[in-house]
Amino acid sequence: MPELQDVFAQHGEAYRRDHALSPDQHKVVRAIRACRTAALGGHVDACDACEYQRISYNSCRNRHCPKCQTLTKERWIEARKADLLDVGYFHVVFTLPDLLNPVAYQNPDVIYTLLFKAAAETLSELAADPAYLGAQIGFTSVLHTWGQNLMHHPHLHCIVPGGGLTSSGQWVHSRKKFFLPVKVLSRKFRGKFLHHLKRAELAFHGTLEHLKDPTSFHAWMSSLYQKDWVVYCKPPFKNAGHVVEYLGRYTHRVAISNHRILKLEEGTVTFKWRDYRDDNKQKEMTLSADEFIRRFLVHVLPTGFTRIQHYGLLSPRNKATKLKRCKRLTRTKQKTVPTSKLSAVELLQQITGRDVTLCPCCKVGHLSRASPASVSA
Repeated sequence: MPELQDVFAQHGEAYRRDHALSPDQHKVVRAIRACRTAALGGHVDACDACEYQRISYNSCRNRHCPKCQTLTKERWIEARKADLLDVGYFHVVFTLPDLLNPVAYQNPDVIYTLLFKAAAETLSELAADPAYLGAQIGFTSVLHTWGQNLMHHPHLHCIVPGGGLTSSGQWVHSRKKFFLPVKVLSRKFRGKFLHHLKRAELAFHGTLEHLKDPTSFHAWMSSLYQKDWVVYCKPPFKNAGHVVEYLGRYTHRVAISNHRILKLEEGTVTFKWRDYRDDNKQKEMTLSADEFIRRFLVHVLPTGFTRIQHYGLLSPRNKATKLKRCKRLTRTKQKTVPTSKLSAVELLQQITGRDVTLCPCCKVGHLSRASPASVSA
């Protein structure tokens, strides 16, 4: 089956010649093309029972590369297990309207920062209101910028424990069927985001040049106020184990995984996608290689931008104090965090449940890194 790397290997250079790429996009294309190839160097593993040898090339470790996220994801999830409370969890999603997409593409750092900020303020302020919960909450927010068809679709997934800590230091549970009213969340989020957007420093180029004019910008802002912004809250998870599993699906996902790519032929790419507007049906989409690459590169994040953030009770400054108190109040068993990180081999064995060092040739010996002198010509 073809992979994203194959798309860039066959069509990436032509795309770079014909299109203006940002430095971040150039970096991603180079990294994915070179991932696990001789370009990044590697080492030789040799069997201790037979003469079998295997070359292993280094990974690019770029966060946009579908080959390089599994181990990073597993390490992150293992660290998060210690933060889970023995309560129900809600999944709240904040989505930006399509009208903002071109501005987000030209100003990703600004718009995505505002998305995090507005969502965090919305959740925190409404939860603190005695009419709803009257408590401080904690939550983890994960940024996704894509839809299943790879189109630009910035939205934030927030995983929220079902309750919070009151000002008197007591734990209060949220309602079981919903966390906060969706309509209230949506209007509050819209107001928060647009309040900050008015004060943001934005750059407008090309088709957005007209927004430099104050009158045009005001009209554009008015149209954003008139739209209904989409916020929805899914039913709570059954237990903390489901939360960890769910986080694993969302935290380190890239715009498209290799298993979704079906064909790469005659200058086109065919991939699987799920059409949520058509009863969640799985379909196939074929795009020109140029259009496929363009859609993928839309989702390259600015260097240094953090796409997973923790707030309130789950923020780093509260973990040793307030979160610890919440664990006692909710009778959550203390989970020990490994003092030393597992090696890549140990982690792979934990994930797959098999000995990944077992020699595929003799099925008896084990592979280990060979010294240069012992490598056969």
